[in-house]
Amino acid sequence: MTILYEDNHIIIVNKESGEIVQGDKTGDTPLSEKVKADIKERHAKPGNVFLGVVHRLDRPVCGVVVFAKTSKALTRLNDMFREGKVRKTYWAITQQRPNPENGTIEGWLTRNEKQNKSYMHDKEKPGAKKAVLNYKTIAATNRYVLVEVELLTGRHHQIRCQLAAIGCPIKGDLKYGARRSNPDGSISLMARKVELEHPVTHQLISVEAPIPQDNLWRDLTSSLP
Repeated sequence: MTILYEDNHIIIVNKESGEIVQGDKTGDTPLSEKVKADIKERHAKPGNVFLGVVHRLDRPVCGVVVFAKTSKALTRLNDMFREGKVRKTYWAITQQRPNPENGTIEGWLTRNEKQNKSYMHDKEKPGAKKAVLNYKTIAATNRYVLVEVELLTGRHHQIRCQLAAIGCPIKGDLKYGARRSNPDGSISLMARKVELEHPVTHQLISVEAPIPQDNLWRDLTSSLP
């Protein structure tokens, strides 16, 4: 586990693809429990360690995850995420180049619980939630394209669904139309950066996740500033 930022109120870590943020029916140890165990050991804390989950990343996605270490921070972070006051930047690798290369995707998403999949619609319909993101193409090789996404709403599988809807499924994401899976079961999507006002001190915090140790990620990001 890589800690990207920590103080008395929050801890921000890098999630590996394949990890779950919070416990689910699989029974696998979630990242939240690993973080609690790490805090307990490093700080020699007696009793239970408080840790609040304020947002999640899909299991096959890697990158920045923010946790609250105090109830005050948890309440304020929950409000900030709900009100869109946290800026979240993602990087995705696709095989198709978006057309246009930069733009906004806006639509209405419905979720199929049985399939664990979202669908995008051009018009509002019962049960649908509005979903908006900005994207821009930032790098490319002969076969793959690196797309930067700024998430303006936080819907189920939003980036995966909306990029697929414009003909650009994320590499490895079979659920949304990728040609083949990645060998490790991941999809080529990472939560690259989180920017927020500290919930207690009010200082501006900007945290970036490390690039995955993978040749394709390195090739696509090597020319970036």
